[in-house]
Amino acid sequence: MNLPDHKKIESTYGCPIDWKQSRIITTTDVLPYLHQRPYNSHKGTFGHAMLIAGKRGMAGAAILSAQAALRSGVGLLTVHTPTYNTPIIQGAVPEAIISEDDSPTHFSHAPNTSGYDAIAIGPGVGISEESAQAFAELLEKETRPLIIDADALNLIGTHPELLGMVPANSIITPHYRELQRIAGKEFALNERLDIARELAGKHQLHIIVKGAYTAIVCPDQHVLFNTTGNVGMATAGSGDVLTGILAALLAQNYTPVETCVLGTFIHGLSGDIATSRLGETSLISSDIIHNLPQAFEALNGQNHT
Repeated sequence: MNLPDHKKIESTYGCPIDWKQSRIITTTDVLPYLHQRPYNSHKGTFGHAMLIAGKRGMAGAAILSAQAALRSGVGLLTVHTPTYNTPIIQGAVPEAIISEDDSPTHFSHAPNTSGYDAIAIGPGVGISEESAQAFAELLEKETRPLIIDADALNLIGTHPELLGMVPANSIITPHYRELQRIAGKEFALNERLDIARELAGKHQLHIIVKGAYTAIVCPDQHVLFNTTGNVGMATAGSGDVLTGILAALLAQNYTPVETCVLGTFIHGLSGDIATSRLGETSLISSDIIHNLPQAFEALNGQNHT
């Protein structure tokens, strides 16, 4: 893999970067994170993740995220979703367990999350007021790090009090516009790193700022730049796939920072493998999922050399 130089990343972000507090993630950085799967394992060994996803009409977001989680090694996966989506998701992802929401159409209540090793919320959940209340209920009872993406970020944008309720060390995954909504203000593209560092430090969050050379901003305000991925991944559902990967890794007892680093690297590497076969123009998000096995095998192979 050809690594970008510092100036190329600075050009992409449109601002100077303090390289004493920032670094570029390499394959060498990622390899030590990989867990080996013990020979005498069972499905419980690899964690049980809950994914809260998919209002009516957005079952696809839940499916993409669920498939990505299962392809990323989680032992068990439960999808909490409206009853309307149950037959759709069970038909597309038979390996997933379904937790049905009380509502047939949207996320309306916080499920019982005891017994789960990781909880992710956001893909396609919608931004209704009832969903905001259900999200607040979840945040009131959870102290463990969560993975928060997509519409859950938009709910924070419209209900800013929710941000202060997010547990420390949680992982949030905004793109530029979502970051603006979370921050509660508009700002220039070249200011996004400074805004993310401020929010990460204030709220003790890991913030994955998605885009070219995705930045992982840590609670101590250090920034790690990912080096995998390509413009073909700028397509609907790519973020849902990342959420599933992150949920699987966190459930497998990776730390939040390991989850962020390995998750973004694997996501981008899978996209690179897919693009090498299909080109950038024709890439769709399910192609990223289909190439996750090759991405993991590529890393595992290097880890054994």
